[in-house]
Amino acid sequence: MNTQYPATDLVILAGGQARRMNGTNKLLQQFDDQIQLSKICESFKAQVQHIWVNSHRDNSIYKQIEPNIRCYADDQHGFLGPLMGMKSAWSYVKADYVLFIPCDVTYIPNQVLVKLHRALHKTPQAQVAYITMNGDALYPFCLLKRESLPVLTQAIAENRLSLRDCFQQFEAQVVVFQKQSLFCHSINSLDELQQYKQMKVFKQSISG
Repeated sequence: MNTQYPATDLVILAGGQARRMNGTNKLLQQFDDQIQLSKICESFKAQVQHIWVNSHRDNSIYKQIEPNIRCYADDQHGFLGPLMGMKSAWSYVKADYVLFIPCDVTYIPNQVLVKLHRALHKTPQAQVAYITMNGDALYPFCLLKRESLPVLTQAIAENRLSLRDCFQQFEAQVVVFQKQSLFCHSINSLDELQQYKQMKVFKQSISG
């Protein structure tokens, strides 16, 4: 466990319907050389206390791949989006900090957790820090404090499910990342997945 920052758990957000992927479970797909679940877990195992998957299905498959994984479903049915996954996390997680990451992210920056913690440490009143990738805000890729729970709960009760709008109440901090060769930072459809794989093959052919 890392001692540079307070105890932190990781939650992989995989609770959506994946409509644009025809219902395919993105966390079990292989975008690169590894299944997404394995790629994300390997990136953070040494940096967090526990790894959770926010999902409504396939828990037994997750545990076959990563035996120490923990799983929880949304508090409410209806696929209310990442805000519900974040709110529900605090019923299970004991740590006061959670790093949330979308299941469909293609690139995990180096030192991302350390940098998010630094951003929160510099602004103690801030309750969340999220990343931008090549200028795009990735609100679900964020470090959130437990004290955010009352605002999350109220937002859901009022059916205000926008992460961007919610984060405005948290004095959100931003950690900026750039990656020149990045084709897309997350995969949202079967077409995007096909394009992403084709682009990787093309890059490998010109570099090899």
